[in-house]
Amino acid sequence: MTTTMLLYGGVAAIAMSIIAVVVTVLRPRPAEQSVSRALASIEETYAVREPSKADVVRARVDAMPGWLRAVALRLSPANVTQRLQYRLDLAGNPSAWTPDRILAAKGTGIFAFGGLGALYSTSFSVAWLVLCVGVGATFGFFLPDLLLINSGQKRQDRLRKALADALDMLTVCVEAGLGFDAALAQVERNTTGPLAAEFARVLREMQIGKSRTDALRAMTERTTVTELRAFVSALVQASELGIAMATVLREQAKELRLRRRQRAEEQAQKIPVKILFPVIFCIFPALFIVIIGPGAISLAATLLR
Repeated sequence: MTTTMLLYGGVAAIAMSIIAVVVTVLRPRPAEQSVSRALASIEETYAVREPSKADVVRARVDAMPGWLRAVALRLSPANVTQRLQYRLDLAGNPSAWTPDRILAAKGTGIFAFGGLGALYSTSFSVAWLVLCVGVGATFGFFLPDLLLINSGQKRQDRLRKALADALDMLTVCVEAGLGFDAALAQVERNTTGPLAAEFARVLREMQIGKSRTDALRAMTERTTVTELRAFVSALVQASELGIAMATVLREQAKELRLRRRQRAEEQAQKIPVKILFPVIFCIFPALFIVIIGPGAISLAATLLR
């Protein structure tokens, strides 16, 4: 009995020793774990990702022949690149677009819409064919400009609408004891939209060495909002003259709220004029037909008897 128990105990001890050796050998060492984590991080960094919409647009525009860009450049004014870059700044510099890509899109539009005009007028006269091709090519040439201008106007409207609330928040932060730069960073973190993006760009430019005045003035060059330009001018003057920043911000916020109320009243006063022509040319004719039509038909039937 004792010999059997000793035999079982020895076998169990040997089995446990083998298991311990196997676990020790197969367990990854700390160095191997760090290498594995590094390899996983590298694989994640360089993994193939799904292309975004901006990447797709960029690839398609870059694949266009260079002569399309040359045609659009030949038909454009001398300073077209600077004008397009200014419009891109107003639109927030979309990631998929540069002046060269817009010129390529304009050249493509000439031939695409001109070809559509030619297909539409194949069964008509030569004069009609020339007219349709010319109208289509002109529309295709100016379509990217129209889209870019529309995008810029929408962005400027969003800037104008967000400025009052952002200025109120900036005033509260400065009056609470924060410096102007810290208050601007606080507003940028707690807001979204194009104004927050502009504030973030101002802060980045200040971090790389540009002065606050130059960074703020550069922001005004990327916008057409008069209220924002007046705000920046007041800040620059306050900084140069040593005026308390909180006082300037408080007065600017008060003036901006007044301007916003005046703009709302102005838009409300324009409504009767804007609905006048739809009422005259669309609603009144339908009312006349509904009201006078049956009587006119009855009168005509009576007179013809």
